Amino acid sequence: MLNVISGVWALLVGIVLIMLGNGMHFTLIGLRGGIEGFSAAELAVVTSGYFVGFLSGARMTPALIQRVGHVRVFAALGSFMSAGLIAYTLVAEPWAWTILRILLGFCMSGIYVTAESWLNNASTNETRGKVLSAYMIAQTLGIICAQGLLTLGDAAGAGLFIGASILVSVSFAPILLSVAPAPAVEVARPMSLWALFRGSPLGTVGIFLLGGVYATQSGMAAVFGSQIGMSASEIAFFVAMLFAGALVFQYPIGWLSDRFDRRRVIMGTAAMGAMACGAGWVAVGDVPGLEALGLWPLMGAALLAGGMTTPLYALLLAYTNDYLPNEDMAAASGGLIFISGLGAILGPLVVGWAMQTGGPEAFWLVLGASFAAMAVYAAYRMTRRQSSVTAEETESYLGVLPTASVVAVEAAGVWAAEQAEAERAEAEAETELRGAA
Repeated sequence: MLNVISGVWALLVGIVLIMLGNGMHFTLIGLRGGIEGFSAAELAVVTSGYFVGFLSGARMTPALIQRVGHVRVFAALGSFMSAGLIAYTLVAEPWAWTILRILLGFCMSGIYVTAESWLNNASTNETRGKVLSAYMIAQTLGIICAQGLLTLGDAAGAGLFIGASILVSVSFAPILLSVAPAPAVEVARPMSLWALFRGSPLGTVGIFLLGGVYATQSGMAAVFGSQIGMSASEIAFFVAMLFAGALVFQYPIGWLSDRFDRRRVIMGTAAMGAMACGAGWVAVGDVPGLEALGLWPLMGAALLAGGMTTPLYALLLAYTNDYLPNEDMAAASGGLIFISGLGAILGPLVVGWAMQTGGPEAFWLVLGASFAAMAVYAAYRMTRRQSSVTAEETESYLGVLPTASVVAVEAAGVWAAEQAEAERAEAEAETELRGAA
């Protein structure tokens, strides 16, 4: 593993620094928005703006790279992102913040496409799985550590926004000074939504719901914490718990998905997410006996709810690929990312409206309802179609974050198919040897 990382360490360091800046920015919006007196509905619109830009960037960046090259696109997007982070402190108006969020979402999407193209180009078929895993871990650690940096300053001032901008600016140095030019990005045209739904109804519906869940957790968690009276350090810890869960539960859920019917694993994981959200809702209420525990029940609920979200995303991608021929995986990746983006845009809007009318507790209720709907739909699909793919025939599971671009999702799909084929060939060879013996 160390030999693999040594070839891409500069990219990984750069990604960690970018995620430190972007992770600070996500939580800062909720903290500073509360200080400025923005309502939950207004902050929901601001949150959704990021995913509007992210979805747009995913569609437009490959064409930009083909026109002017990786280095220029990467440097330009980084400059705009760094400037955008500082601009938040200049105009404290919801409409201005929404425009800035669209800009930053567009920039981050393009940065992901560019960085993932370099990573993919630096990998071989043998190392791609480990490289992608290291990349996803670097992203997650960056977001978690970013929450700790928020405790070093005051969200009411400009210092934290400037710090986030500096981190993003510095992150490009190790990347641009060390990587070789990568070939032009070629992204397959996304599969039509109807074709994708016919191929995998559960994968399509699940990805849409999960896009809303992830966007709500990453964008509205700080708003929720601010509205229930958490301190800045408590909000930072709460957000960190949501992302730390991904590191804790990714491997166990992946292990289960390669050995059991993936629909059952999806149903069980979603049900666990719904129960975690129910626990979070109870922890916010006036329940006798919980007062002595302080915020720990809420932090535990965040760890479990966040821990179900990211593995579910990779699980739904793997399940969808199980029912597709290899030549359709690239097109399906683009379609799934588009559907996830639609969910990410709508999810915070629904939660913001619910929190505006029903109070901060609605944060957990809407998240829980989304998880529950996914679990119920998975159970329903098991009654409509018998699984035509056994656990031994499924593609290999590889953890992919909801923030990954189509480049990483396509690469993960190709690796999963190749890995599964190699494992099946090895198993057949062992069976033949035993038979000959």
